[in-house]
Amino acid sequence: MSGETSIEIGSKAPDFSLPGTGDKNYSLSQFRGTAVVLVFYPGDSTAVCTKQLCSYNDELSQFSNVGAQVLAISHQNMASHDKFATKHNFMFPLLSDPDKKVLNEYGVVGFAGLPRRSVFVIDPNGVVKYVHRSLVGVTFSPVKELIEAIANAQAGIK
Repeated sequence: MSGETSIEIGSKAPDFSLPGTGDKNYSLSQFRGTAVVLVFYPGDSTAVCTKQLCSYNDELSQFSNVGAQVLAISHQNMASHDKFATKHNFMFPLLSDPDKKVLNEYGVVGFAGLPRRSVFVIDPNGVVKYVHRSLVGVTFSPVKELIEAIANAQAGIK
């Protein structure tokens, strides 16, 4: 699989089941009825990933205020995720996709097989309403932009 797929605005978000922090398995379908911010990131404890996930964690109340659940996915194993999450006290789950099945389904596998920094906002009905795939992984979607996308998704606006 090339890693490129056609998950775009208006697509039905592919369901998945992955292990996550807190010794739980998470599926997208378990959050049906709730907006989901699905964050794909290249690696635990890397500079930009740490900055991105910490910014989302620091502003988690904004996501909660609009009824959205943040899920972050990369290909590292659970030991790496647990260490990273504990160090930064992440209040949202980090999910492990070591075989890159979900990464491929969402078309976010980039250079050298690493995940491209990407964010999808999925509405309560499981439809993708916002997509951002970074070509260069040094920037990320700011919280304000994501909150606006969630509000639009919940209002039925693209």
